[in-house]
Amino acid sequence: MTTPTPPPPEPPVGLAEPDELLPAFLDHYRDTVLRKLDGLSDEELRTSRLPSGWTPLGLLKHLAYVERRWFRWGFAAEKVRAYADPEGRDGDADWVLEPHDTPASVREFFRHEVACSRRITAAARYTDRARLGEGFEADEEPPTLAWIMAHMLQEYARHAGHLDVARELADGVVGE
Repeated sequence: MTTPTPPPPEPPVGLAEPDELLPAFLDHYRDTVLRKLDGLSDEELRTSRLPSGWTPLGLLKHLAYVERRWFRWGFAAEKVRAYADPEGRDGDADWVLEPHDTPASVREFFRHEVACSRRITAAARYTDRARLGEGFEADEEPPTLAWIMAHMLQEYARHAGHLDVARELADGVVGE
Protein backbone atom coordinates (compact mmCIF):
# COMPACT_ATOMS: atom_id res chain seq x y z
CA MET A 1 0.00 0.00 0.00
CA THR A 2 1.27 3.46 -0.93
CA THR A 3 1.48 6.12 1.75
CA PRO A 4 -0.97 8.84 0.83
CA THR A 5 -0.02 12.50 0.64
CA PRO A 6 -1.57 14.36 3.59
CA PRO A 7 -4.87 15.97 2.65
CA PRO A 8 -4.86 19.68 1.87
CA PRO A 9 -6.54 21.74 4.58
CA GLU A 10 -10.05 22.98 3.97
CA PRO A 11 -10.45 26.74 3.66
CA PRO A 12 -10.66 28.60 6.98
CA VAL A 13 -14.04 28.27 8.69
CA GLY A 14 -14.27 32.04 9.09
CA LEU A 15 -14.50 32.72 5.36
CA ALA A 16 -17.91 34.16 4.53
CA GLU A 17 -17.52 36.28 1.41
CA PRO A 18 -18.32 34.30 -1.75
CA ASP A 19 -15.41 35.89 -3.64
CA GLU A 20 -13.06 34.27 -1.11
CA LEU A 21 -15.03 31.16 -0.17
CA LEU A 22 -15.88 29.80 -3.63
CA PRO A 23 -12.34 29.99 -5.07
CA ALA A 24 -10.86 28.63 -1.83
CA PHE A 25 -13.09 25.55 -1.92
CA LEU A 26 -12.55 25.09 -5.65
CA ASP A 27 -8.78 25.17 -5.11
CA HIS A 28 -9.19 22.74 -2.22
CA TYR A 29 -10.89 20.25 -4.52
CA ARG A 30 -8.38 20.85 -7.32
CA ASP A 31 -5.60 19.99 -4.86
CA THR A 32 -7.57 17.01 -3.55
CA VAL A 33 -7.88 15.52 -7.03
CA LEU A 34 -4.15 15.88 -7.69
CA ARG A 35 -3.33 14.40 -4.28
CA LYS A 36 -5.49 11.35 -4.95
CA LEU A 37 -3.38 10.63 -8.04
CA ASP A 38 -0.05 10.98 -6.18
CA GLY A 39 1.72 7.69 -5.68
CA LEU A 40 -0.15 5.76 -8.36
CA SER A 41 2.06 4.11 -10.94
CA ASP A 42 1.71 4.95 -14.63
CA GLU A 43 -0.06 1.61 -15.06
CA GLU A 44 -2.56 2.35 -12.27
CA LEU A 45 -3.18 5.85 -13.64
CA ARG A 46 -4.12 4.26 -16.98
CA THR A 47 -6.10 1.30 -15.64
CA SER A 48 -9.85 1.35 -15.23
CA ARG A 49 -11.34 -0.64 -12.40
CA LEU A 50 -14.95 0.20 -13.23
CA PRO A 51 -17.34 -0.98 -15.95
CA SER A 52 -17.60 2.53 -17.42
CA GLY A 53 -13.92 2.31 -18.40
CA TRP A 54 -12.61 5.66 -17.15
CA THR A 55 -9.10 5.84 -15.72
CA PRO A 56 -7.72 8.11 -12.99
CA LEU A 57 -5.50 9.95 -15.49
CA GLY A 58 -8.41 10.18 -17.94
CA LEU A 59 -10.49 11.76 -15.19
CA LEU A 60 -7.82 14.44 -14.68
CA LYS A 61 -7.81 15.12 -18.42
CA HIS A 62 -11.61 15.40 -18.30
CA LEU A 63 -11.38 17.94 -15.45
CA ALA A 64 -8.90 20.03 -17.45
CA TYR A 65 -11.44 20.17 -20.27
CA VAL A 66 -14.22 20.96 -17.78
CA GLU A 67 -12.16 23.95 -16.57
CA ARG A 68 -11.64 25.08 -20.16
CA ARG A 69 -15.26 24.52 -21.14
CA TRP A 70 -16.81 26.49 -18.28
CA PHE A 71 -14.32 29.31 -17.76
CA ARG A 72 -12.53 29.96 -21.04
CA TRP A 73 -14.97 28.79 -23.72
CA GLY A 74 -18.16 29.31 -21.74
CA PHE A 75 -17.74 32.30 -19.42
CA ALA A 76 -15.04 34.29 -21.26
CA ALA A 77 -16.14 33.20 -24.79
CA GLU A 78 -12.54 32.51 -25.80
CA LYS A 79 -12.06 30.78 -29.13
CA VAL A 80 -10.61 27.55 -27.76
CA ARG A 81 -11.56 23.94 -28.35
CA ALA A 82 -13.88 23.15 -25.46
CA TYR A 83 -13.87 19.39 -25.91
CA ALA A 84 -11.22 16.80 -26.73
CA ASP A 85 -13.11 15.90 -29.90
CA PRO A 86 -12.58 18.80 -32.33
CA GLU A 87 -16.16 18.42 -33.55
CA GLY A 88 -17.54 18.38 -30.00
CA ARG A 89 -19.62 15.29 -30.82
CA ASP A 90 -18.21 12.72 -28.47
CA GLY A 91 -18.97 13.73 -24.89
CA ASP A 92 -16.54 11.08 -23.62
CA ALA A 93 -13.54 11.99 -25.80
CA ASP A 94 -12.00 14.16 -23.10
CA TRP A 95 -11.72 11.08 -20.87
CA VAL A 96 -9.71 9.17 -23.49
CA LEU A 97 -5.96 9.04 -23.16
CA GLU A 98 -4.01 9.44 -26.38
CA PRO A 99 -0.63 7.77 -26.89
CA HIS A 100 1.13 11.11 -26.31
CA ASP A 101 -0.68 11.70 -22.99
CA THR A 102 1.67 11.14 -20.07
CA PRO A 103 1.01 11.72 -16.38
CA ALA A 104 3.25 14.80 -16.58
CA SER A 105 1.61 16.22 -19.71
CA VAL A 106 -1.93 15.71 -18.42
CA ARG A 107 -1.02 17.31 -15.08
CA GLU A 108 0.53 20.24 -16.93
CA PHE A 109 -2.60 20.60 -19.13
CA PHE A 110 -4.73 20.56 -15.98
CA ARG A 111 -2.54 23.12 -14.19
CA HIS A 112 -2.57 25.37 -17.26
CA GLU A 113 -6.37 25.32 -17.49
CA VAL A 114 -6.69 25.97 -13.76
CA ALA A 115 -4.35 28.99 -14.10
CA CYS A 116 -6.49 30.31 -16.96
CA SER A 117 -9.64 29.80 -14.86
CA ARG A 118 -8.10 31.69 -11.96
CA ARG A 119 -7.14 34.57 -14.25
CA ILE A 120 -10.68 34.81 -15.60
CA THR A 121 -12.41 34.60 -12.23
CA ALA A 122 -10.04 37.15 -10.65
CA ALA A 123 -11.05 39.71 -13.28
CA ALA A 124 -14.81 39.20 -12.92
CA ARG A 125 -17.62 39.69 -10.43
CA TYR A 126 -19.83 36.82 -9.31
CA THR A 127 -22.88 38.59 -10.73
CA ASP A 128 -21.27 38.80 -14.21
CA ARG A 129 -22.88 36.61 -16.82
CA ALA A 130 -21.05 34.49 -19.34
CA ARG A 131 -20.35 36.29 -22.59
CA LEU A 132 -22.28 35.24 -25.64
CA GLY A 133 -20.42 33.81 -28.58
CA GLU A 134 -18.47 30.64 -28.08
CA GLY A 135 -20.16 28.76 -25.25
CA PHE A 136 -23.56 30.39 -25.02
CA GLU A 137 -25.87 31.61 -27.73
CA ALA A 138 -28.22 34.58 -27.70
CA ASP A 139 -31.29 32.34 -27.35
CA GLU A 140 -30.21 30.95 -23.96
CA GLU A 141 -29.73 32.65 -20.63
CA PRO A 142 -26.01 32.72 -19.85
CA PRO A 143 -25.07 31.64 -16.32
CA THR A 144 -23.50 33.94 -13.76
CA LEU A 145 -19.95 33.37 -12.60
CA ALA A 146 -21.35 32.44 -9.18
CA TRP A 147 -23.48 29.70 -10.80
CA ILE A 148 -20.46 28.40 -12.74
CA MET A 149 -18.33 28.33 -9.59
CA ALA A 150 -21.03 26.37 -7.71
CA HIS A 151 -21.37 24.00 -10.69
CA MET A 152 -17.61 23.44 -10.69
CA LEU A 153 -17.63 22.67 -6.96
CA GLN A 154 -20.18 19.89 -7.44
CA GLU A 155 -18.22 18.60 -10.47
CA TYR A 156 -15.03 18.37 -8.43
CA ALA A 157 -16.71 16.94 -5.32
CA ARG A 158 -18.34 14.20 -7.40
CA HIS A 159 -15.11 13.31 -9.21
CA ALA A 160 -13.02 13.41 -6.02
CA GLY A 161 -15.41 10.77 -4.69
CA HIS A 162 -14.94 8.73 -7.85
CA LEU A 163 -11.18 8.91 -7.30
CA ASP A 164 -11.66 7.75 -3.70
CA VAL A 165 -13.19 4.54 -5.03
CA ALA A 166 -10.64 4.08 -7.81
CA ARG A 167 -7.75 4.64 -5.42
CA GLU A 168 -9.10 2.20 -2.84
CA LEU A 169 -9.54 -0.44 -5.55
CA ALA A 170 -6.06 0.26 -6.95
CA ASP A 171 -3.95 0.11 -3.81
CA GLY A 172 -6.19 0.11 -0.74
CA VAL A 173 -5.57 3.76 0.12
CA VAL A 174 -8.65 5.41 1.52
CA GLY A 175 -8.60 9.09 2.06
CA GLU A 176 -10.17 12.34 2.72
